[in-house]
Parts: sequence; structure tokens; C-alpha cells
Amino acid sequence: MNHRGTEGTEEDENEQDTELKGLTRGVIGAAIEVHRVLGPGFLESVYEEALGVELSLRRIPFRRQIVVGVNYKGRFVGEGRVDVLVDGRLIVELKAVEHLAPIHVAQLLSYLKAMKLRHGLLVTFNVPALRLGIKRVVNDA
Repeated sequence: MNHRGTEGTEEDENEQDTELKGLTRGVIGAAIEVHRVLGPGFLESVYEEALGVELSLRRIPFRRQIVVGVNYKGRFVGEGRVDVLVDGRLIVELKAVEHLAPIHVAQLLSYLKAMKLRHGLLVTFNVPALRLGIKRVVNDA
């Protein structure tokens, strides 16, 4: 048995987890800054644009409005759009609602599964304090 290989794999996973935690903290910090400056009450598109500005200022790599193809039994049946994909591994779905609903979580989980990713953030800006509007979502499938 090659223990060195196993240890390397565990170290790599721990390093990736640490990197992802740092990335997630950076995104949450950026979202908090957007909320601090703009407050609640704008459309989702305004927050998406502002978050893009803030992520750029922080040099956090991201892409917006990523098209996700949906297949059913091997056939293309439509598409969805991920609001923000950070560093190719963290999906951030933005909302401008008072309360996050189960359907919002389901939407993010569907995107995570379709893109074969594990981690996502659901953020609604229409709250008095942003900490009340952030939900971490993990795809365990």
C-alpha cells in the first residue's frame, strides 16, 4: 500500500478546502461591502453588477451569467443561467427578496449538480443586515 500517495491526496484536499474557505470568505466580504454601500431595495441586476465591481477590485476571478445546459435522458431540453461563478468552483446566486425560500436553494442545487460543483452561496440583498441573507449550499450528490 502506498501511504505517501494517500497522504498527498489528503493534503491536497485540505489545501483545496483551505483555498475554498478563503475564497468563500472573500466573496462574502465583497457582498457585505456591496450591501453596506447600497443597502436593500434595488433590483438583483444592480447587486450583480456591483458585486462584479467589488470582486474585480479584490482581484477575485469570476464570470457572470454562465449558461448551464439542461439535459433530460440524454437530450438537451433548455438552459439556466448562473449569476456568478467564482474561480470556476463556487456558484453565487443573487436574489433581491426578503426571505430565501426552498425553491431558491433547489435552484442553486440544480446548478451545482449540472455543473458538477460542490459549493455555492445564496445571497439576498433585501435584508437589513447581510449576514441574515447568506446561505451556504453544498451539493452532496
